[in-house]
Amino acid sequence: MVAEETMIGLPAKVILYNDEIHTFDEVIHQLIKAIRCTSAEAEGIAFEVDTRGLASVFEGELDSCLHVSSILEEIALHTSIEF
Repeated sequence: MVAEETMIGLPAKVILYNDEIHTFDEVIHQLIKAIRCTSAEAEGIAFEVDTRGLASVFEGELDSCLHVSSILEEIALHTSIEF
């Protein structure tokens, strides 16, 4: 599931990558903080990241994507922004 915003400018998306450092609980907590999703939604995203190696976690304007990415990176999660 991807959190969405009304897109006024160029749409962008935040990609979260798997690592072997963070626990599921750490990733879930940070996803809830970054995209304001439910615990169940965050668990689903974390599972997708773990099994596929990456997941699109947010779509919106570039400024919003930068904000979400910076929150995820507070605990050194690896992200990128794609257009």
